[in-house]
Amino acid sequence: MLKKFKTTRDWSRALVAIPALGLLSTAAFGQAEVTGQAAATGTPVPKTISVSQSQLDAADKEAANFLHSNMNYAQTRFYPATQINTGNVGKLRPAFTFQTEVLESMETAPIVVDGVMFITTSYNHVYALDAATGKEFWHYKHKMGPVTTFCCGPNNRGVAVMGDRLYMGTLDAKLLALDAKSGKVLWSTQIADPELGYSETMAPVAVNGKILIGTNGGEYGVRGFVKAFDANDGKLLWTFDTVPEKGHEGVWAAKDATQRDLHRDIDAEKAQFAKGGDFYKTLGGGVWMAPAIDKETSTVFFVVGNPSPDLYGAERPGDNLYTDSIVAIDLNTGKYKWHYQYVPHDVWDLDAVSPVILTEAKGKDGKMRKVAIHGGKTGHIYVHDRATGELIRFSEAMVPQENMWVLPTKDGARMLPGANGGVEWSPMAVNPKLRLAYAANLHQPMTYHVEEAKYPGGKLWLGGAFKVIPSEQQSGRLVAVNVDSGKVAWKFDTAQPLIGGVLATGGNLVFNGEGNGLFRAFDAKSGKKLWEYQCGAGVNAPPVSYAVGGKQYVAVAAGGNTQLDFKRGNSVVVFALP
Repeated sequence: MLKKFKTTRDWSRALVAIPALGLLSTAAFGQAEVTGQAAATGTPVPKTISVSQSQLDAADKEAANFLHSNMNYAQTRFYPATQINTGNVGKLRPAFTFQTEVLESMETAPIVVDGVMFITTSYNHVYALDAATGKEFWHYKHKMGPVTTFCCGPNNRGVAVMGDRLYMGTLDAKLLALDAKSGKVLWSTQIADPELGYSETMAPVAVNGKILIGTNGGEYGVRGFVKAFDANDGKLLWTFDTVPEKGHEGVWAAKDATQRDLHRDIDAEKAQFAKGGDFYKTLGGGVWMAPAIDKETSTVFFVVGNPSPDLYGAERPGDNLYTDSIVAIDLNTGKYKWHYQYVPHDVWDLDAVSPVILTEAKGKDGKMRKVAIHGGKTGHIYVHDRATGELIRFSEAMVPQENMWVLPTKDGARMLPGANGGVEWSPMAVNPKLRLAYAANLHQPMTYHVEEAKYPGGKLWLGGAFKVIPSEQQSGRLVAVNVDSGKVAWKFDTAQPLIGGVLATGGNLVFNGEGNGLFRAFDAKSGKKLWEYQCGAGVNAPPVSYAVGGKQYVAVAAGGNTQLDFKRGNSVVVFALP
């Protein structure tokens, strides 16, 4: 039976604030240093690791490696090989299981380079393994700073690789460069101040000598951003603030992206806004997941999380730009290009978190267009023109929607979807030949409760709570959506809410895991379940695939999930055909 708890993001477990043992200097932000970092143990990788920019650009064209956390810069999570396919996937068996020393939630997407796998765990451990046997080469444990403040578990979603280096964000809001061969720390840069609620759980993106990374902390009153650092020395190159100093009030929109009434008291908001203040500094807008990159136009695409406080909107009048938005900026300068906001003045925590995918879809005129798509907590997949941000269409609702957008009350107002989605942070996948996008959804009926709350100075700042309803069933749903029409092509319902991610392959397969430990393969066209395996702990991470010596493997982490309290584990399970 699915465990139910008072609040879906079980804050007593998911949010950790370690008391400061000393002051953390903010003067060093953006400066590279290596002092105080732990050394890796084990032995160096017995080969040279070198990943060129041209390899990163063409990562979706070859089957040996998995070079980005979401497969390629377009984040399609479509692995092209066909060795494992609908005809033989039923024979898939474990090739090896690698157990880490960290028994806690795992959301890592393994990176594979020339037969070497790099995985991360909660609390910022990194392992280098033989991707065919599971033999461990080296193991790095990050020496955490005196303060960590983070949401939804001590997770890490993977490294980025470029040249002979790995790059990782840490819970204490640092960016590290590691030597891929030995695990040695080459530089460390302080990104932001953890005492103010900042942390890093996302996988960075390495491109053109830059390392791009956003920030977590929307539950703590941070001011969100995406930053670019020099890959060689860790120096800050540019910053894009996801909450602008001016203009964050927006256009006072009365409706959401689907043209449903948000029930805002805009007159009251405008009166509050006229009183002035610097609330933009604590307005939230974290960027949870890796940005997509269009190299042809030098454009970075990402989605922005919820405003702060989550539920008490009186503290933040206006549309609260660029929260709950998809945003496009210039890769070289970080300058704004366009945005589209899904839920202005969000008081339900239905923020945008699942990574943007760059693909093609039919426009309203039936002609193919380059698009950016996003799977929302609202339960819709949104399809945008990549150049202008125009919303071409939104999909049919993938999960039940009821009573939208009822305003939170002191006693609680029921609304579907609940605050976890829809599509949470889980990366989607696309099969471009079938014209289908695949999304892992949650169904968690909730009540939304609001209470007045002033900024608490880097501490948890919800302005209320969202609570599951014990008498109502929770579940999950893997959904395939036609990107040209927005129609749901098929769906597969699961006993537990789905969180973790999806992989599509050239063998016309879709892989996805569930919190009860089951890892499954589906027919990408029909949704028929073709295979499943019990991994022993929650499969709440995005799967990957790669090849060594001409043999295709599928790998996924089974470590459970803090946010939904799924069974913890410490394993990466790797499968292959006999």
